[in-house]
Amino acid sequence: MRTHINGHKELSEHADIITLVPEKVAIPLYFGTEMNPQILVQPGDEVKAGTKIAQFNSRFVVPIYSSVSGKVEAVEDRLHQSLKKVKHVVISNDKKYTKEENPVLDYKTATREELVDFMMNAGIVGCGGAGFPAYVKYKDVKDVENLIINAVECEPYITSDYKVMENDFDLVLTGIKAMKKMSDAKKVLIAIKKTHPELIQSVSEKLKNEKDIECISVPDVYPMGWERTLVYQLTKKRYDKLPLEVGCIVNNATTAYMFAKALTTGEPIVSRMLTVSGDAVKKPCNVIAPVGSSAHDVIEACGGYTTDDVVVCFGGPMMGTTITTDDVCVERQNNAITVLKKVAIDEVACLRCGSCSDHCPSGLQPVRIVQANKLKDMARLEKLNVSKCIECGMCTYVCPSKIAVTENVRRAKRAYQMSKAKK
Repeated sequence: MRTHINGHKELSEHADIITLVPEKVAIPLYFGTEMNPQILVQPGDEVKAGTKIAQFNSRFVVPIYSSVSGKVEAVEDRLHQSLKKVKHVVISNDKKYTKEENPVLDYKTATREELVDFMMNAGIVGCGGAGFPAYVKYKDVKDVENLIINAVECEPYITSDYKVMENDFDLVLTGIKAMKKMSDAKKVLIAIKKTHPELIQSVSEKLKNEKDIECISVPDVYPMGWERTLVYQLTKKRYDKLPLEVGCIVNNATTAYMFAKALTTGEPIVSRMLTVSGDAVKKPCNVIAPVGSSAHDVIEACGGYTTDDVVVCFGGPMMGTTITTDDVCVERQNNAITVLKKVAIDEVACLRCGSCSDHCPSGLQPVRIVQANKLKDMARLEKLNVSKCIECGMCTYVCPSKIAVTENVRRAKRAYQMSKAKK
């Protein structure tokens, strides 16, 4: 239920990092399905880099911070990565990057509860793409055996985690140690794909005097970066809903880095290292971009497009979100923008070969799910566990008929969820 995929990592892995300085940013006020935070600024207000501009308070506490210093131009609806209209705070960048004086915390002397509260108030979210509030994983935890730091980056093209690890592992390690204290884990496992032996050697060398922290190489297969696959690879244990059921907490390497920055400097997530790569961008590389930068500005910093007919998505080509305009803006959890030439795909009828079922990491039967959705059989979709689809793209990738299986299963999943919501 996993396979090797050509990673194309060489396109960006050794290129110089670019720092983007946009004229303005438009920071989305969005968290999951929630789009109505408490807005703390209004047009005309002066803000600093790190000024809190909004906060969600309903299901989880999720603060949002300004990524630049300058003046608030507008609070307006704009197209979001979710393809919905969402409120954005538009800020003109004075390019001074005057910093807000936010609190810091010494993880060595802080209590576990103080660290959890600090992570919450700093707005640290999962930086591997999901954007889930990181503090939630550490609330009321017990019996944690392994804190797993995910630096696998199994999606093609993406190298941003590698760059963060290469450039500032000492800060990553500070974040890891703070997370270890929060989880009270017995040991830490840092997972890196075996195709990066230099990074594995470098990290292992820096860990030689660290107790209970180990760097482990994992196979070059997809989706090794998925929590379930990674937990099983490292522990040989399976779980129902959460890794904590088998004594594990999983966090992304860049999340640890961002947490450490907040602890040591008071800086929340105001910018992102993201990989801009693919066969339709002139200079693939990693870019440090303020949150709220437009995809257009980020891609232009990399030389722009190589052709007019392209597909652009936030994230990698397997699980990324395709956007319809490059005016959409960077969020805290984004780790990549993938730019590919648009290629015509000729589908043929399903061969009933079973490849999609054989390769599904969630153990689903995509063909039967698609058939049940065509019949609008919601009871059948429930029995087929459609909600467990992680939309990894594997079924489409392996399909010999070139059918967009993942998209068809995604539609079935949405239809089932909507039917449950109506009840």
